[in-house]
Amino acid sequence: MTLHRNLARAGVFLAGGIGITPFRSMVVQAAREKSPHRLCLFFSNRRRSGAAFLDEMQALEKQNSNYTFVAAMTAKEPLEGWRGETGYIDREMLSRYLGNLNGPMYYVAGPPDMVGGLRQMLIAAGVSEDDIRAEEFAGY
Repeated sequence: MTLHRNLARAGVFLAGGIGITPFRSMVVQAAREKSPHRLCLFFSNRRRSGAAFLDEMQALEKQNSNYTFVAAMTAKEPLEGWRGETGYIDREMLSRYLGNLNGPMYYVAGPPDMVGGLRQMLIAAGVSEDDIRAEEFAGY
């Protein structure tokens, strides 16, 4: 996956677990190059302890004013000390941060069921399939 070139269009990354990997490099490069791309990264994990690169992704918000980071934990048990989002990435969560879901390019990476579900949700919300790029990370 590579970031689209149209600077007028925001990029929205939807990552589950180790699916953060391709997005990490894109977000780090954008911060290093001071890219004018508007980027928003949603990162879903069961618990904070299993969220690779979590602190780094949060810290990049201070380096890049065009970048927003939203972490969500899905564990059913209490997530002591967690102050971020809880539950799965869904249309309501995206709408809270993005407003209108049409317009950005979407990049989705994570477990196959998550990738398929988010793709279906975006299409049902009116996002064109041409505006969705996806990669499944199975078997880890």
